[in-house]
Amino acid sequence: MVLVCVVAAFFWFDLGEVISVSLFRERFASHPVATALTFFVVYVAATAFSLPVGAVLSIIGGMTFGLVIGTGLVSFASTIGATLAFLFSRFILKDWVQQKLGAYLQPINRGMAKDGAFYLFTLRLIPVFPFLVINLLTGLTPIRTWTYYWVSQLAMFPATVVYVYAGAELGEVEEFSTAGILQPGLIFALVILAMFPFIARGIVAAINRQRVYRGYQRPKQFDTNVLVIGAGSAGLVSAYIAAAVKAHVTLVEKHRMGGDCLNTGCVPSKTLIRAANTVHDIQQADQLGINTGPVEVDFPKVMARVREVISQIEPNDSVERYGSLGVTCVAGTANIVSPWEVEVDGRRVAARSLIIATGASPAVPNIPGLEDIDYLTSDTVWQLDTLPKNLLVIGTGPIGCELAQAFQRLGSKVTLAGRAPCLLPREDEEVSEYMMQTFAREGLRVLCGHNLQSFEQELASNSLPVNTAVFESVGQQQRIPFDRVLLALGRKPNTQGFGLEGLGIALADNGTIEVDEYLRTKYPNIYACGDVVGPYQFTHAAAHQAWYAAVNALFGRFKKFKVDYSVIPWATFTAPEVARVGLNEQQARAQGVEYEITRYDLSDLDRALTDNVASGFVKVLTVPGKDKILGATIVGHHGSELLSEFITAMKRNLGLNKILGTIHIYPTMSEANKYVAGNWKREHTPEKLLSWVEKYHRWMRNQKT
Repeated sequence: MVLVCVVAAFFWFDLGEVISVSLFRERFASHPVATALTFFVVYVAATAFSLPVGAVLSIIGGMTFGLVIGTGLVSFASTIGATLAFLFSRFILKDWVQQKLGAYLQPINRGMAKDGAFYLFTLRLIPVFPFLVINLLTGLTPIRTWTYYWVSQLAMFPATVVYVYAGAELGEVEEFSTAGILQPGLIFALVILAMFPFIARGIVAAINRQRVYRGYQRPKQFDTNVLVIGAGSAGLVSAYIAAAVKAHVTLVEKHRMGGDCLNTGCVPSKTLIRAANTVHDIQQADQLGINTGPVEVDFPKVMARVREVISQIEPNDSVERYGSLGVTCVAGTANIVSPWEVEVDGRRVAARSLIIATGASPAVPNIPGLEDIDYLTSDTVWQLDTLPKNLLVIGTGPIGCELAQAFQRLGSKVTLAGRAPCLLPREDEEVSEYMMQTFAREGLRVLCGHNLQSFEQELASNSLPVNTAVFESVGQQQRIPFDRVLLALGRKPNTQGFGLEGLGIALADNGTIEVDEYLRTKYPNIYACGDVVGPYQFTHAAAHQAWYAAVNALFGRFKKFKVDYSVIPWATFTAPEVARVGLNEQQARAQGVEYEITRYDLSDLDRALTDNVASGFVKVLTVPGKDKILGATIVGHHGSELLSEFITAMKRNLGLNKILGTIHIYPTMSEANKYVAGNWKREHTPEKLLSWVEKYHRWMRNQKT
C-alpha cells in the first residue's frame, strides 16, 4: 500500500523532473563503479544509522541498476548496514537503546533464548518489529556477530529480490501515464510485493513444521478433529465450543468430570463460606435488634451440604450432558505418543489437534517432618467430618485467607501463617491492612513474615502426641501447636505423566506449559489452556482461554486469534470480599504507569447501612486528567458483584463519566460505583469555566424582565 502511494505521488507531483531515473542510469553507464559504490555507501550509512528508508532505496536500486546488480548491491549493503547498527547498539548505544526500545526487548530475548538464530531468521523474513528495531535490540542479546550477519543476509534476501524487482519494473516505464503504468511486469511486481508477507509466513511455517515434526509420521486420517485432555473448566469449555461448531471432539478425563472447580475448588469452598458467613450473621443479629441464643454448628451436616451442592451441580458437567452435546467422553489416562496421537488405556486415538487442559494441583513443599503429619490441602480438606479445634493454615494468599476465615467463623481456633510480609500480597498495602484488621476483630491469629522450618511431634503430659510447626521470623524461632494443618501454598501445574517429556514440550520457569499468544505449544497443532498454562489460575480465566484454544485449533489455518488478557478480573471471597480488575497501585508503580486515585467509602452508602455491611471502599485508578479507567479495587460486601460494572466499562472503553451518567437503582450496593464516579467528577471540576458561569448568573439577576 505504501509503495502504491509512493508511485502515485511520484507521478502526481511530477517528481520525475527532480528524481530522474534516466539520469541515474546514464551516470551508471558512464561511471559504473563510482555510481554503484556511491549507492552502496549511502545504503550502508542509512541502514547503520537506522533511517527508515530501506524500502525506498531498494526500489531506487532496482530502477537504476536492474534486477541482478541491484539485488547484489542492496543485499550486501543492507546486511552490512544492519550489522553496523547491531554493533553500535552492542558497544556504544546500549543504554540509549535499552531506554528507548526496552519494551520490545523482552519478547526478543525470549525468542532468542528459545530458538536462537532461527528466531532471528523469522524476524527478518516476517518482520514483527521494524528492521531498525531488530537491528538495535539484537545488539543487546548474546547472539554472535557472524551468526547475526549470515542469518540476516539469508533471511532478508527474498524481500530484497521482491523490492528490487519492483523497482526494476518501475524503471522500465517509458511513459508517465496510466497506460504506461499498467504494464504486466509492473503489475506482477506490485502483486508479488503485496503477497510477499503471506508467502513469507508460509515459508516460515513450512520450515518450522519441518523442524518441529521431524521424526514423526502424520496419520493419513484422523479419528477426531480435536482431542481434549482434562475435563475441568478449560477442557469442558473447549469441548463444548468444538461440539457447538459441529466438530468431532473427544474428551479424556482420568478422574472426575468438572475438575477442581466443581469437586475441590470454587463450588465446595463457596458453599463452606456461605455456612460460615451465616454463623457470623447470626452472631451479629443483636445489632439489628434480634436476640439469638448461642449458635451451634453441626459440622458434619455442613460438610454434607457441601457434598450435596456438588452433586446438584455435577449433572451440568457430566458425561451424560456432554455426550448429548455430541462430545465423545472417554474415562482413562491419556498419554501423548505423537503430535497427533494419544493413547488412552491401550487404545490409540488420532486427532488433528490436541488441547491440553490438565489443570493444577495443590503445591506441597518438601518440609522436614511433613511426611509424619496428616496434613490437609485444598483438595483433601473436604473429607473432614470433624471440626478441628486448633487449625493451622499455611499460606496468606486467597485460598489460605478464605478457608482460614471460614473455619474461624465455624468455630475453629485458627492461626494463619505465611512467609509473605502481608495478607494477600498481590493486593495494595491498604487492602492487606484492612483484611488484617478484619481478621483480628474476629479473633483469627495472623503471622506474616514467618518462614516454616519444620514439623515436629512431641509428647504431652498425657503421653499423647502433639503436632508442632516450627517457624522462623526476624531471627527468632516460634513453635505453634495444632490439631490439623492446612497447606494453602498455591497450585502447581499438572504437567507430568501424559507424555509432554517425550515430545519435548517446554515448560516455563514457573512450571507451566510454554505457549505462544495463540496458546500453541512448540507443535502448532497442540494447544494448552487453563491452570496448566496460567498466568491466571481462575475458572473464568480458564474458560476465557478455552475459547481461543478451541477456535484456533479448529480454524487457525484461516484465522488465528491472540488470547486477550487486557481485562481479567478476580476476587477473594473473604468477608468483606476483595475484588479487582486491571491495575492496582503497586502494579502501576512497578510498571511506571502514571495514575490518579478516586475513592468512595462504603460506610457512607445507604444500602450498606441498612444491611449492616457499611465497611470497605471502592478505589479506581484513572489516567491523569481523564476518566479512562486503568483498574478498580473493591473491598466490601459482594464486591465481586459490584466489580462487574467496571469490568464492562474497561472492556468497552467506557470512562467514569459514562458510569456517572447511568441510572442506578436506589437503594442498592451498586450505587457505590456511581458515587465514586461522582467523586472523580468533583475532583475534576472546570473551575475556570464555572467562574464564568457564575458571572453569567450574576449578570442575569441584574437584568430587567
